[in-house]
Amino acid sequence: MKHLFTIPLALMVAVPAMADMSGETYSRWVDDKGETRLPENYRTTWTHLGSWVVADEKAPGKGFHDVYTQPEAAAYYLQHGRFPDGAVLVKEIRTLQTGFKTTGPAQWAGENAVWFVMIKDDKRRFKNHPHWAEGWGWAMYEASNPALNTSKSFTETCQSCHIPARATDWVFVEGYPTLKP
Repeated sequence: MKHLFTIPLALMVAVPAMADMSGETYSRWVDDKGETRLPENYRTTWTHLGSWVVADEKAPGKGFHDVYTQPEAAAYYLQHGRFPDGAVLVKEIRTLQTGFKTTGPAQWAGENAVWFVMIKDDKRRFKNHPHWAEGWGWAMYEASNPALNTSKSFTETCQSCHIPARATDWVFVEGYPTLKP
């Protein structure tokens, strides 16, 4: 076990049970055709990895970004430096609210606007599916209908934003303090 002493106690409990996360992930959030659905209750039961703020009015990702994963996936990442097969990352983007507070000008998260979901797929289960590429399943859900994946495909909707994170398995891990020992 590599650097076990650096894993937060809350995450160490999950380490023995996480050898295979794919069973639950692929039965709960992915159907046999590769269609995904937005996980429920992630904000209250999963591990918060970190937050981003994109304040540029012209940026396609304007808003407050929070990213979550299963506690087992975070613990696995801390031990192995990568996400396990079946790990799910949920990035919610909420509107950016601004105003003056007693501490000065402030920005905070407002209403949900969109969710992006990545599902780790080391086995390349859905080779010819447009939403499965580069070892991940990719999806986008909008607040107007969170039950519908509105991503056109990995190459059309997701790839261009994730190219800078290709060296870190397509994940912007530098923004996730929870993944740093």
